[in-house]
Amino acid sequence: MVGIRGGRNAAIRRGTAGAGCALLLLAAVTGCGNHDKAAASKKHHPVAMAGKSGAALPVPRGHGSKVADDFNGDGAPDLVLDDLVHKGLGDDPGIGIVYGKKGHGLVPGARQLLRPTKYAAPTKGETPAAFDSEASCDLDKDGFTDLVVSTDPPFDGQGQPPVPLQILFGGPGGLTHRGVKLVVPAQARFGNDWPDQPVCGDFDGDGSVDLTVHASGGRLSFLRGPFTRKGAPRAAGKPLTAPGNVPVGPAFDVDRDGYDDLLVRRTSGGSSPSRIVLGGPKGPALSGTALPSGLGLAVGRFTKGGGADTALLTASGVTLSRPGAPALKATGTTITAGDFDGDGLGELVVSGGDVTILKATGQGTATVTPKATGTTQVLKAADFDGDGRTDLAVRTYRGESADTVAVYTGVKGGKLVAERPPVTFSTAEFTS
Repeated sequence: MVGIRGGRNAAIRRGTAGAGCALLLLAAVTGCGNHDKAAASKKHHPVAMAGKSGAALPVPRGHGSKVADDFNGDGAPDLVLDDLVHKGLGDDPGIGIVYGKKGHGLVPGARQLLRPTKYAAPTKGETPAAFDSEASCDLDKDGFTDLVVSTDPPFDGQGQPPVPLQILFGGPGGLTHRGVKLVVPAQARFGNDWPDQPVCGDFDGDGSVDLTVHASGGRLSFLRGPFTRKGAPRAAGKPLTAPGNVPVGPAFDVDRDGYDDLLVRRTSGGSSPSRIVLGGPKGPALSGTALPSGLGLAVGRFTKGGGADTALLTASGVTLSRPGAPALKATGTTITAGDFDGDGLGELVVSGGDVTILKATGQGTATVTPKATGTTQVLKAADFDGDGRTDLAVRTYRGESADTVAVYTGVKGGKLVAERPPVTFSTAEFTS
């Protein structure tokens, strides 16, 4: 999800994944494609969450893939849902997963509810009450995406608190096992803040996914992957100095040197200065470009000419780093991106009430207007149906007992996304 998330350190909520040639902050790198979109986007086929019997459909079984957010390894990205409609399920019903089918897209009936009572590891015999998704990546290098979640372990306020992060490992049937606690070795910790705000990325360029975790006092714990099934990193050294307290991910290789980089915001919430921290053999330890105050940032190839552009969202609009690029008018609080029309260049998604998709050239825009009324937020931008164009999942919230999730498919031409979503459902269906 995109936006500011509350909690111990008010971390930035995990982002969305974009398809196409866009390398995104709050997103992951994916490949480009020029496949033709089927004409099915002209029709609207709402999909019920359950089959005819009312029960959830089986999760498709996979054999492993390199697709982002593919927990069951079948080659199709899946969708993670926090903040479910929770009437009758308590304050935190858990995390919802909707699985995708390769070449088809999301299959809302193939769903899973990750409740802490079943999927969270207890601490001192106490099951966490809170259970929220934070990051997703293949930590053990087995071809199945794993989910990093935050919990609220018991703590008496004395000394260093326990690590609140747990890992749910993916497999052929999806996320089927109880979480294990993330191991942050003592030498990698600093201060008495909660070690949270995880960011996935290959920061040391060895081909395995690492984690950076907030320590305290402007420092990061750098945990080298791959990780064991007991949650331990391959190695971890002393904490790294950072230019702020809020690492934001997933990571991105902004300078294309083979090492993932990340953004570190000075403070959480609202507009804040930030700096790009560059990866290298020692991890994310090199100070990079300083950025002025902004609400969010997207990084990718938005204009022709090669190289990476940055798009900084401020209260007055979007500023692009590429010389001569136009300033873009857009109002919102979050920004992400994806290649919705499949032309190899990324488009920007600005949301915060309305959801606007705009080309960085300023020569094309689209507004996503859900039929449902309420408060709309962008959940994820990803190529769910595998046609080489990004699709956009948005949620319209209408209170604790009602919401609508809609997936708008990417299309060629100026419209960028289909006017009507071929897939709609409600998180109220996550009841078991």
